[in-house]
Amino acid sequence: MKRIDASRREFLRTSSLLSVLGPAGVPFAMNLATIGAAAAQTADDYRALVCVFFFGGNDHHNTVIATDTASWSEYQRLRATPPDPIALPAPGAAGGVLPIEPVTPQAGRSFALHPNLGPLKNLFDAGRAAVVANVGPLIAPMTKTQYNNGSVPRPPKLFSHNDQQSTWQAYAPEGARYGWGGRMGDLLASRNAASTFTCMSVSGNAVWLAGQSTLQYQVGPNGGIPIAGLSGSQFGSSSAGSVLRSIVTADRAHLLERELNRITSRSIDAQAALNAAMLPADAVEAVPTVPGTTQANPLASQLQTVARVIGGRGALGAKRQVFFVSIGGFDTHDAQRVNQGNLMTRIGQALEYFDRLLASPSVNALNEVTLFTASDFGRTLTSNGDGTDHGWGAHHFVTGGAVRGKDVYGRYPLIGVNTDDDVGQGRLLPAVSVDQYAGTLARWFGLTATQVDEVFPNLRNFPVADLGFMT
Repeated sequence: MKRIDASRREFLRTSSLLSVLGPAGVPFAMNLATIGAAAAQTADDYRALVCVFFFGGNDHHNTVIATDTASWSEYQRLRATPPDPIALPAPGAAGGVLPIEPVTPQAGRSFALHPNLGPLKNLFDAGRAAVVANVGPLIAPMTKTQYNNGSVPRPPKLFSHNDQQSTWQAYAPEGARYGWGGRMGDLLASRNAASTFTCMSVSGNAVWLAGQSTLQYQVGPNGGIPIAGLSGSQFGSSSAGSVLRSIVTADRAHLLERELNRITSRSIDAQAALNAAMLPADAVEAVPTVPGTTQANPLASQLQTVARVIGGRGALGAKRQVFFVSIGGFDTHDAQRVNQGNLMTRIGQALEYFDRLLASPSVNALNEVTLFTASDFGRTLTSNGDGTDHGWGAHHFVTGGAVRGKDVYGRYPLIGVNTDDDVGQGRLLPAVSVDQYAGTLARWFGLTATQVDEVFPNLRNFPVADLGFMT
C-alpha cells in the first residue's frame, strides 16, 4: 500500500494530463485522477506480464545444462565437433557453467546455467526465478512413437522461424491474427480506465499482443510514439503545428474521413496521457552498460521503459497490462560460443536490472509483475562445427516476486540422440506445451478457468493445466 504523502509525484503527473490534453481530454484525465487517487489509498490490485522473446531460436542446451555424470559426458561428446567446439567448461573450471540447486530434486540429475548468466543465478538462488524445462508448441501430448507414425497431430511448419515465432505467440503459423497476450487483454481490459494501455510493445509490432478488441500500443524510451509536426515550428511558421493538428483531428462530413480523424485524435490524446503518466527516466536507475563495453544494454533499456510505464499505473488507472520486449541474434548456426555468450551476458544483466527496478520505491511492483521468456524454438544438441541448427522444445525462465522460484518445473529431458526425448540430432520433443506454460501465467494474471479454456483451447488436451510455478 502506498503512503498518501508519497503520492505527490502521482498527483503532479495526473494533473499535467489536464494541460496536455486540453478541454477535450478533461473527462478522461479526471477519470485517471480519480482512479490514481484511489490507488494511493487502497491495496493495489495490479498485475502485469512481460514477454521477453528471443528471436532466432535460443540454444537451450547451452543455457540450462544437465551436469550429472552421464548427461555431462554425452553433452561434451556431442558438442566437441571441430573446428570450434561449443561445449561449455565444467563447473569450477575457468569460465565454467554455474551450478544451481533446485528445491525439488530430479533423481540422479544436477543442473547449471550458462557462465554469463550469473545475475540470473542470483535471482534463482533468491527464489525469484524458475526454469521451466522442455517447453514447445503441442496440440496434444505426444510420444516419440506417435511423432514418428503421425498418430497425433503435430503443430504445423515445425522448425520454420517465422511460423514458429507466430505459433508460440498466437497458436498458428505466420498469418495468425490474434495472440494469447492480446486475447488475455480482451478479457481483462475492462479493469483498466483506458483499454489503450492494456497491450503494450516496446519492440515493434507483435502478434502476441493482437486482440480481437484490444489494440497493441507501441511505446519507446520517450513514451508514446508522437505524430510528427504537431508541435514546434514547421517550415518557419510557429503556428503550422496547431493548424496541422486541427486538420487531422477536425470533425468531417465524410464517414471515412471522420473515422480517420477520430482515431488520429485518440492517438494524440493517448500519447499525451502516457507521457504525462509514466515515470521520467531520471526517477529510476539508469540503464547499465554491457559489461566490457560502453554500450547501454538494449534489452535493459526496453525493460526500463516497461518499468517506467508500470510506475505510472496509478495515474493511468491500469490494473492489468501485458508487455512485449525482445532481443535478437539467436539463429546461431555459426560462431555460437561467442555470439550466444554475448547474448547471455545482456540477458542476465537485463533481468537482474529489471528485478531491481520493480523493487525500487518509485515502481514498487516486484510481486505484481511476472516476466517470462519465449523463443522460436530450441536447437539441436549436435553441433555443426561451430553452431547448431533448428530444434523444437527448449528451456525457459520465469522471474518475479510471485514466482515459486529456485526450482526446475517439468521433467528435464535425457541428454543424447536417439533417446525418447529426441526427434533427431538432439531436437527435443516438448514435454510441456506452450498452452500449459501460458495457462499457468494466465491463471495468476486473473483469468477464470473458463476464460483460460477460451484463450487456450488445446489446454484441455493435457492432463496438467497448471504447472505450479506461480503463487
